[in-house]
Amino acid sequence: MTAIDWLFSPFALPFMQRPLLVMLVLAVALGLASVMVTLRSLQFVGDGLVHAVFPGIVIGFAVGGREGLVPGGLVAAAIAAVAFTLLTRRALASDSAIAVVLTVMFGIGVIIVSRQSDYVGQLQELLFGRLLTVTDADVTLTVAVAAAATVAIAVVWRTQLFRAHDPLAARAAGHRVLATDLVLAVAVAVLIVAATAAVGNLLALGLLVVPGAAARLLTHRIGWMVAISIATGALAGFGGLLIGFRASVDWGIPLAGGASVITMLVVIYGVVLAASMLHRHGPRTVHTAADARGASTAPAPVPEAAR
Repeated sequence: MTAIDWLFSPFALPFMQRPLLVMLVLAVALGLASVMVTLRSLQFVGDGLVHAVFPGIVIGFAVGGREGLVPGGLVAAAIAAVAFTLLTRRALASDSAIAVVLTVMFGIGVIIVSRQSDYVGQLQELLFGRLLTVTDADVTLTVAVAAAATVAIAVVWRTQLFRAHDPLAARAAGHRVLATDLVLAVAVAVLIVAATAAVGNLLALGLLVVPGAAARLLTHRIGWMVAISIATGALAGFGGLLIGFRASVDWGIPLAGGASVITMLVVIYGVVLAASMLHRHGPRTVHTAADARGASTAPAPVPEAAR
């Protein structure tokens, strides 16, 4: 078997093609959202949204099965996004508000799912997903949801960049900050629901936070940041699915598809972080030593009065 066959032959199988397509779609949409979440330092808000949409996902799953998961999650996503946006603008500290809401909402979701007959199996699917069992309907729904959320983020992109740089100036310039914050929060929450359907509720946060964080370590240019964030998600999706397939089929080690993707995402971030630290500290150390040698041998400057 050639290296090309080893890398790409698994994706000739339909049950591998559908998850890969889902991951590539999510990589584009969440890559864009991840950059904005990173620039706005909204990682904890993303964590809160992940937990807050859980009750809606559970209710939708309990009522309509897998087909009801996304509709139920979308309703909860809209409510949670509005609630978080308004809470963070009040006197209550944003972190405290988010912590309270996410704890209560996640607890409600666990209580609801615990009333089902197959409690352990359903909870495992909701939390960790079943990426390799996505259907054509799941793919279609993910594409539609991701496209709508991406358009919404693109519409408020300029205002959000302005707000990330200088919130007071954005308000003074006449931008509708609250409206754009609501649009961004709803779009992010909707993407979390789409990601939850693929990789589970707990692992969706990694797809939202890690690509943008990795991109920011490598560049401060927005265009490059978006491109690197999308590429990070796509590489993690491809590599995670490939490793999961090879481990299960070739090596006899069963690995969950969603967990493999998230593990690959963390590995990529670790490599980027290590490279960034080496690049940042290496040249700085050499430059500092050179400056010290130059300072010790250079003649003292002549005072102006003595000339």
